[in-house]
Amino acid sequence: MGSVMETIKNTWKIPDLRRKILLTIIMLLIYRIGCQIFIPGISRTVLESIYKEGSLADFLDIIAGGAFKNMTIFAMSISPYITASIIMQLLTIAIPALEKLSKEGEEGRKKIAQISRYATVALGFLQATGLYLGIIKPAVVNPGVLSYLTVVLTLTAGTAFLMWLGEQITEYGIGNGISLLIFAGIISRAPYAAKVLYEQVVYKQGIQGIVLGLLIVAALILVIASIVWIQQAERRIPVQYAKRVVGRKMYGGQSTHIPIKVNLAGVIPIIFAMSILAFPSTIIMFVVGNNTQNPILRWFIDSPANGNIVYAMVNALLVMAFTFFYTMMVFNPIELSNNMKKNGGFIPGIRPGRPTSEYITKVLFRITWFGALFLAVITIVPSIMQNLTNIGNIWFGGTSALIMVGVALETVKQIESQLLMRHYKGFLE
Repeated sequence: MGSVMETIKNTWKIPDLRRKILLTIIMLLIYRIGCQIFIPGISRTVLESIYKEGSLADFLDIIAGGAFKNMTIFAMSISPYITASIIMQLLTIAIPALEKLSKEGEEGRKKIAQISRYATVALGFLQATGLYLGIIKPAVVNPGVLSYLTVVLTLTAGTAFLMWLGEQITEYGIGNGISLLIFAGIISRAPYAAKVLYEQVVYKQGIQGIVLGLLIVAALILVIASIVWIQQAERRIPVQYAKRVVGRKMYGGQSTHIPIKVNLAGVIPIIFAMSILAFPSTIIMFVVGNNTQNPILRWFIDSPANGNIVYAMVNALLVMAFTFFYTMMVFNPIELSNNMKKNGGFIPGIRPGRPTSEYITKVLFRITWFGALFLAVITIVPSIMQNLTNIGNIWFGGTSALIMVGVALETVKQIESQLLMRHYKGFLE
């Protein structure tokens, strides 16, 4: 605890770092203020009656930080941006021109980011239209073209603004902006989740409810502890650098290691899977409108909040697939082995070059299986808890906990790296 307080104290002593943290806090406050600004011309009473017919709102409300049920300007959160990012990453592999663009360094990444922004606006407009036709239209006070444009353009603009807000946090603040926005949304639902737990379990069931409530809290603590353990776990591959003489000096001869995290993908697979599963319901609503009797739409509406095990298994499989996909995207064993070979490095017992890359790939594949299975189990935990407790949509399940813990750990690491960088700068100066 003392070291944590010392870190916080040192952080506020550095003007540049203090400015970044304050900017991040201000941006997150702007996001939370926007979550309270209602879209004009919509009846809240009618909206509440619509939500009682289905439970999709509870699921989407967790990510949107309460903005979806209230139908505020940030009701869609940054889901279209995440979906656009997934599509762009897949297209980068499939289309040679985009793959070439991704390898052009900073300029190439900027162009891809620009395309992703346009795709976000287009998907946001499509998703907003689906929400209008499937959910919002019966609650509109004066239905018509003007009301449609007002609602859809407001929702689309809200998502575009959040995308910009997230990019500003990433560039000028601390941490990944998009992840922090999701983190802030989930955290904001904590008081409501505590209220639901008290009303549905503790208050209604007396002593038995108190015991069950304590068990649920204990399960949450256990989930958080396991997440921290997995997030920090890594496999270290030993590397030896051969001695070489350059001029009159001798280089190399030291031993080091390659750290490979068990959960290299972090919270990205969870966020990707949630966005993919939320998108079909929008498309269906775009086609069938507010027909909640449609069996396919009904399944997508009810499954997230009712702990449907089939839905949970589909979610888990998507999480595993995205874990492998994202890990292979960010970690390149061939490039790593080539760099080691150029610098005279080798793994003891493994020949440099192709055997090294194959060995690293084998190790990476094995530990990614463990990380993917862990993430899959975490995504199923809320459904299991819902079926055991009959509470409804559980905010404090594994998915929310993983996002919160993962983003918190990543942000702390960024702050520590900033402190370390400035410490070295101060020493050199």
